[in-house]
Amino acid sequence: MTRKRQELLGKGFLWFCAVVTVSSLLLVLAYVTLKGAPGVSWNFLTASPEDMGRKGGVFPAIVGTLFLVVLGIAIATPFGVGAGLYLAECVSRNSRLGEIFRFGIETLAAVPSIVFGLFGYALFVKALKPVTGGTTLLSGALTIALMILPILTRATEEAVRAVPVSYREASLALGATRGQTVFRVVLPAAAPGISSAVILGVGRIVGETAALLFTLGGSPLVPRSIFEPARTLAMHLYLVVLEVGAMDMGFATAFLLMVITLGLNLAVDAVSRGK
Repeated sequence: MTRKRQELLGKGFLWFCAVVTVSSLLLVLAYVTLKGAPGVSWNFLTASPEDMGRKGGVFPAIVGTLFLVVLGIAIATPFGVGAGLYLAECVSRNSRLGEIFRFGIETLAAVPSIVFGLFGYALFVKALKPVTGGTTLLSGALTIALMILPILTRATEEAVRAVPVSYREASLALGATRGQTVFRVVLPAAAPGISSAVILGVGRIVGETAALLFTLGGSPLVPRSIFEPARTLAMHLYLVVLEVGAMDMGFATAFLLMVITLGLNLAVDAVSRGK
């Protein structure tokens, strides 16, 4: 077989893989849109579930999702960004301590979400029930914060390391301290990368179900505080399809989740491009 023919076969195989990948995405988008878009209406967005989710809407799930996102990001961001900043600025990439920290972060990222749910149930729901109130928004947010910590930490580290050394040298040459250089020069320059990580963390929270089944409670009512149970859109989808069998409501919820996910991906792309 000639080199030219080998090259053509290789390009053909790669083209086939690309077509299969894109076609799979378009197939899922088209199927969920055709099944779910007709069920999305103003009443669906603003009404509460009725008859165990067979009728009504998803307003409590939307509110629960928003509360969980805000609370989870508020808890995880300071720790994730702080840890990433420490790894990038204070620990050498090839040092033993840095390798241990990064191995721990990568291991945490690989833990299945159901394990996080079990851990959150044992710690936040049971052991810390006097503080969290049991299966509540606070317990769910603390659990989900642990899940997105690796995303925020690694993304922050890479974003900070990507800032040119000349920025630091120029700042120090002008008389700024190392702390001033980090917080007034490096962090602002790394902000787009950190913002992208936060948005990806939001996407992880919006789509999570397994861990929240243990910790969030799944209440169909609108939560009025962080010490009340709630449900997210992903939880609502799981409950109405598997426990009730309301496929039409499930597809409508899935379409709404898909639109939110696409919006978050577009936001990440826009931020990464600096728009």
